[in-house]
Amino acid sequence: MNWKVLYLFLQEEPVPFAAKSAYEKFLHILKYPALEYNNWKVSILSLLLFVLALCIAAALSRIIQRILGKGVLPRFSHIDPGIQYTLLRFVHYIIITIGFLYGLKAGFGADLTSLAVILGFISVGVGFGLQYIASDIIGGFVLLFERPLRVGDYLNLGDLEGRVSSISFRTTTIMTNDHVTIIVPNSELVKNRIINWSYSNPVRIKLPLDVSGESDTDQTIAALVEAATRVKKVLQEPPPIVRFLGYGDSSLKFELLVWIDAPQDHQNIRSDIFKEIHRVFGKHSIGSTTIKREFLLRRSEQPKKENSLK
Repeated sequence: MNWKVLYLFLQEEPVPFAAKSAYEKFLHILKYPALEYNNWKVSILSLLLFVLALCIAAALSRIIQRILGKGVLPRFSHIDPGIQYTLLRFVHYIIITIGFLYGLKAGFGADLTSLAVILGFISVGVGFGLQYIASDIIGGFVLLFERPLRVGDYLNLGDLEGRVSSISFRTTTIMTNDHVTIIVPNSELVKNRIINWSYSNPVRIKLPLDVSGESDTDQTIAALVEAATRVKKVLQEPPPIVRFLGYGDSSLKFELLVWIDAPQDHQNIRSDIFKEIHRVFGKHSIGSTTIKREFLLRRSEQPKKENSLK
């Protein structure tokens, strides 16, 4: 701030600055325009009013969201929780936008009928690298309104799996099975391929496995179906089915297909099915390829040991 210009400004007042009260002096300093551009006037008071408008908008948004989320929307049980979350986020964005525009009007005297200056600043920012942020923000709106995934959905992102805990303005928060929080930009979720285990229910999972080449196919298929039906979380309708895929390296290839209604727990269900397969195979004396390969390896090593003894 140019203090000499401020001093001359104060001396040009109709009432001498020295004759004013302390309150009037303080108010003059707050209103002094440090920067002017067309109708825009930037002063200490304008900055305070702008920040105050944003704070009031944020506080009002939090209060309204709390009232809607805890008092109003729960009464409409037919509304999906994902839609309720979308409505709350939309209300938040509307209130913050109104507070931002009102802060420009009250603080800087901006003309809201023409947003050319604001759009110009945004376009310049996008040109200098904010296109990534803009892409994330647009991706957030796509996720909220198109709803390819919702809060509470169970996702698979490459090698990581987790549940969506929140969808914000620019990022989405995912909590993994190990209780690790992953923050993913919304644009990544929009343009990349993800697996949403909660999008449809029930779902079918596949369990490929190999058995010994000497095993009877009908007995193996019956054993796999028996093992699948013993698991509580496997649906009996549609029933489990087994496909014989062909021959492998000294093995027979099968694929067990089962339906489940708890897709977020598919890893534990797979583990339970494999446990039952191990028990049923042991009861029916169905060998695995691992045991056979170990036997062949030991058998092939035996002549070498005899030759070394000679």
